[in-house]
Amino acid sequence: MLKKLTKSLACLTFALLCASIAQAGDGLVLMASTIGPIDAGIVQVLEDQFEKESGIRVRHVGAGTGEALKIAQQGSVDLALVHAKSLEEKFVKDGYGTERIPFMYNDFVIVGPAEDPAGIKGMKNGAEALKKISEKGVPFISRGDKSGTHVAEMELWAKSGVKPAGAWYTVFEKGSEGNAPTLKYTDAKSAYTYMDRATYLSLKKDIKLVVLVENDEAMLNFISLIPVSQKKFPQVNYEDTMVFVKWLTAPDKGQKIVQSFGVEKYGAPMFFPNSSEWKASQGK
Repeated sequence: MLKKLTKSLACLTFALLCASIAQAGDGLVLMASTIGPIDAGIVQVLEDQFEKESGIRVRHVGAGTGEALKIAQQGSVDLALVHAKSLEEKFVKDGYGTERIPFMYNDFVIVGPAEDPAGIKGMKNGAEALKKISEKGVPFISRGDKSGTHVAEMELWAKSGVKPAGAWYTVFEKGSEGNAPTLKYTDAKSAYTYMDRATYLSLKKDIKLVVLVENDEAMLNFISLIPVSQKKFPQVNYEDTMVFVKWLTAPDKGQKIVQSFGVEKYGAPMFFPNSSEWKASQGK
């Protein structure tokens, strides 16, 4: 109950803040974003640069993908930045969103203690690695909140043929607060978890967990943009939203920022461009 109340108050505060900005006469786009890119810092960088170039403000509220889409279903925002294909497709099919627009991607990794009691280090098949974790019965932490990360984790468990349950499998009670708290909790428990690489890179210096399984195509993490339907919600700012979307997907604008983000700090990009416009510019 307290968690739901906290979320409601956060969304109300966000709505009141954005309403006051809108009353000031400025162009404004409201976005519900999955938490990972916010924690990584790229959402703020994109918003600030877009406002600098266009004069249009963008303000976001962070939530797991499932919760972000629920916010968008209320017509409270103009745009969703999310990463769970099945949930995204249903959102569009039900008429709440206009289309799924490819934006960027990174990948998920399976992390765990360096001593690796499950013996999965170096495995190239994420589903087989999860199956081995379950067979060994070693501690595994799940966000368990129907976020994009949780949905992706469960899809990989399904591929493994295992329905995770038992004393070894723990749903983090504060999983809805995001990937960073989940990863820190996993580190404190010396357990395993399924995590996006960007979050891991951002916390790598502060935790002992290491990447044990990576580079499985089934573990790619695609992030989409979904404009909220003006037919469904006449009040949405569709015009400015599409200016923002066009900027985000342009090879020399948002996609350029995506390509370089994190390189200077971590020596590797945290995300990769994935818009149709970017692919065309690369001859793909």
